[in-house]
Amino acid sequence: MAVNSLHLPRRSFLGAAVLLPILPARASEPPRDITYAQDFDELWRTLAERYCFFEGKVVDWNRARDLYRSQALAANSIEELGRVLARTLAELYDAHTHLADPPDGTPRFPPYDLVVERIGAGARVLSVAKRSAAAGAAIRVGDVVTHVEGIPIARAVAELMPRCLSRPDPAADTYAWNATVAGRRGQARRLTLAGRGDVVLPLVQVSDEAALTWRRLAGGTGYIRVASFADETTIAAFDAALTALRDTLGLVIDVRANGGGDTAVARPIMGRFTTLAKPYARMRRRDGDALGPFWTETVNPRGPFTYTRPVVVLCDRWSGSMAEGFPMGMRAVCGARIVGQPMMGLGAAVFRLRLDRTGIEAQYSAEPVYDIVDRPRSNLRPDLLVPDSGDTLAAGLRLLDKTTG
Repeated sequence: MAVNSLHLPRRSFLGAAVLLPILPARASEPPRDITYAQDFDELWRTLAERYCFFEGKVVDWNRARDLYRSQALAANSIEELGRVLARTLAELYDAHTHLADPPDGTPRFPPYDLVVERIGAGARVLSVAKRSAAAGAAIRVGDVVTHVEGIPIARAVAELMPRCLSRPDPAADTYAWNATVAGRRGQARRLTLAGRGDVVLPLVQVSDEAALTWRRLAGGTGYIRVASFADETTIAAFDAALTALRDTLGLVIDVRANGGGDTAVARPIMGRFTTLAKPYARMRRRDGDALGPFWTETVNPRGPFTYTRPVVVLCDRWSGSMAEGFPMGMRAVCGARIVGQPMMGLGAAVFRLRLDRTGIEAQYSAEPVYDIVDRPRSNLRPDLLVPDSGDTLAAGLRLLDKTTG
């Protein structure tokens, strides 16, 4: 990726406005506040220097700067600037790279509650998130979306396609189609389904799920549901569950619909399944215009005992980030089998960025993650692939029975 030699000093203005010199009264152009342009430059430059997936993208990042910088300068509010920055980041068609708290009305980054693929002039539903507005509207796997807000979906997708591609990219198409059915932040949606007509998807407030639950299943199998790796108290909760399930013949760990979290939570959990320090992932980071050398991430044994019975990890299309790294790591650490659907494909650890002047926060893919034989985490697939409409838990239990039997 060619990048302009833009080297602006990084300064913290603590939100203060920075003004151009006041022109004489006869000038037609009024004084302009350049704070927004400076924050745009900070965002653009930071990603130009640190974003890790430019080699796999076909985005012209210089062109993105030319297209959106003037819009940032013309913004009349921080909210309007946020919309410009959201559009800028969407040029990378990376669901892991976005504003931390986008303004209402900006397109949601996908997947939200539907995963779709293009089929002719429509979008066929591949997966529906449980407890979501889409599930509540009885949208099913196999339904075809033909319109969004009354607009033919192909035309609606065209409005969200990245503008700065150097050539077509199927990955950008996939992003735009899924962003289109995701709708806009803070707004209900109206989708038209082939053969079913209009379906209204209201805003849904989903109650938080407990970060960890567990139970015994018939046949002497243990089951631990990990809904998030974001809370450090999950480590102690997992230890307590594992102690209660210590005598089971096998263990199912369920990370479906887990959006990820922190390696500082997932790694100690993995440590309960090995007696030796073991590698579980490899990583890299931008070094100039290319990625630097690999380094290895290791799991250390932990706890009063090691669980040595067979383990199955359940995943789905809503397992993201650390919930992709966990199955991958468990496969390396203890030979766990992965069962379910392809995951979100978020292939990097993210860095956070807080813009100096407006305080707008973003995150971006910074450190690509690989398995222990250097295959990208974004390409991780289950050992046993289950159809989206299939019973993943039942499939996992059958596999576990074969292993324990």
